[in-house]
Amino acid sequence: MRLITLLLFLVLLAIQYPLWLGKGGWLRVWELDKQVTEQTAHNESLKRRNAKLEGEVLDLQDGTGAVEERARYELGMVRDGEVFIQFVAPAPKVSATPPLPPPPNSAAATR
Repeated sequence: MRLITLLLFLVLLAIQYPLWLGKGGWLRVWELDKQVTEQTAHNESLKRRNAKLEGEVLDLQDGTGAVEERARYELGMVRDGEVFIQFVAPAPKVSATPPLPPPPNSAAATR
């Protein structure tokens, strides 16, 4: 009876091996599914980037608005008759020396 139980257990293990660890096993399928999910997310981000670039290309081909905007912001250009005014925020005040210790308490000094 023991021999039959052991033999059946070994047959069960032999049948289960390809299911879990074989070429098309569950672990491999799970890994491939994870890779497909990651690749799909990456593809979506690339599609959004491509759509943005396509819109920018069409805008540069058709109108002068995008060219003017780039000239203003990236090159600092202005139109004739315009005055460019730039406000610069003051630098924060930072002391290089450490703060002085507080003065000694006059009541404590008289005792």
